[in-house]
Amino acid sequence: MDDELAEQRADVLRRALDEYDLEEDDLEVLEGDFADDGTFLMPALPVLAVVGRPNVGKSALVNRILGRREAVVEDVPGVTRDRVSYRAEWGGRHFTLVDTGGWEPDARGIDRSVAEQAEIAIELADAVLFVVDSNVGATSSDEHVVRMLRKSDRPVLLVANKVDDLVQEPNAAALWALGLGEPHAVSALHGRGVADMLDEAMRILPEISKVAKQEVGGPRRVAIVGRPNVGKSSLLNKAAGEERVVVNDLAGTTRDPVDELVELGGRVWRLVDTAGIRKRVHLQQGADFYASLRTAAAIDKAEVAVVVFDVTEPLGVQDVRIVDMVLQSGRALVLAFNKWDELDDERRWQLEREIEQDLGHVAWAPRVNISAKTGRHLEKLVPALTVALESWDTRIPTGKLNAFLTELTQELPHPLRGGKQPRVLFATQAQTRPPTFVLFTTGFLDPGYRRFIQRRLREVFGFVGTPIQINMRVRERRKRK
Repeated sequence: MDDELAEQRADVLRRALDEYDLEEDDLEVLEGDFADDGTFLMPALPVLAVVGRPNVGKSALVNRILGRREAVVEDVPGVTRDRVSYRAEWGGRHFTLVDTGGWEPDARGIDRSVAEQAEIAIELADAVLFVVDSNVGATSSDEHVVRMLRKSDRPVLLVANKVDDLVQEPNAAALWALGLGEPHAVSALHGRGVADMLDEAMRILPEISKVAKQEVGGPRRVAIVGRPNVGKSSLLNKAAGEERVVVNDLAGTTRDPVDELVELGGRVWRLVDTAGIRKRVHLQQGADFYASLRTAAAIDKAEVAVVVFDVTEPLGVQDVRIVDMVLQSGRALVLAFNKWDELDDERRWQLEREIEQDLGHVAWAPRVNISAKTGRHLEKLVPALTVALESWDTRIPTGKLNAFLTELTQELPHPLRGGKQPRVLFATQAQTRPPTFVLFTTGFLDPGYRRFIQRRLREVFGFVGTPIQINMRVRERRKRK
């Protein structure tokens, strides 16, 4: 059926719907409009990095500046491991606030990687907040940080944290000895002195960043999710072409979502590395609990999620739960099977059986077999992301949709229910992202029949890599007076 005839028939079906009792929000759905999302460039925001030894209260200060509990905070040294960027605002000025892991000289292992991230954060900042625990005073580690800051030639604001009252003010004064000028006494916990400190920070921050790239306002947001230690951070680092996040054999290295603008396949993407989801949220404790909440929030803010699996280990309940979390959020989905180069023939056969059994409900999702460590087949990620997002954005014209459903219900009508046969009166796509369809019917459609409609929608219109939602509105014919 050509488009013009399909639209004419849909118009007839729509007018026939006026004979039924419609509610006010039905009319909103039927007359809905679609807006296009554009990509635009914004001036690069100035960058303010927060550095210091472990457990001096950097993340607590970040949360206080943001006005919300964003950074993971726990009364244990070393909770923050990567450099994590947040968009902040003070006095009408917007800037990028960067939280870092604790810096220690002569650190080893994962602590060394954390320290390196802090050093990179200083190089990529326009100004630095150097946080010191005023109750402990200046330590040899603090003096090492001071030497590093002097080499960087960045403007530095010395922040004496944990000055909760007037009694502790003299502790802050002792930090003049570090040679960084006046210590700004604050209490990240209570907010004391933070406003004055931010006023001074705005004075030393440039209007437009001298170090940050021009910010792209509309790159597609990609959340990288999965169980701990499946290779999410390695994937981001390989895509970025630098050691952007801490990678370590220790499971659960990433605590905060870390995002990075990355160019892949000639396009700019915003990749978000997330904390590995270990188990059910209500069974988690401390930093892992908050990390999981932030991972869920990162999925909600993303447009497409790449779920990473470790093919050297059997697919588990947790893998399926993470996929289902993405489905519930309505985001586009790509499945990435990592460490593919370590697979032998026997394990490959087992894996295919596991995918068929555990991931059969997302057989429509694009699948890529990669090695995040070596970068093997990483280029296949871009076509998979592109097709998933195109499907996520797809809108079917109302005429085509109703012609499709008319043909479908004639070919295979809904089974009788209580002697009556539910009919589809009219259908419209209420929204994209994900594609959501509203069916006006004369009776309730069985879940099995709705799944049948979903399957045929995919066969005819594609929808590769996106969930499809079908909502029903059962309406009765208006009684004649």
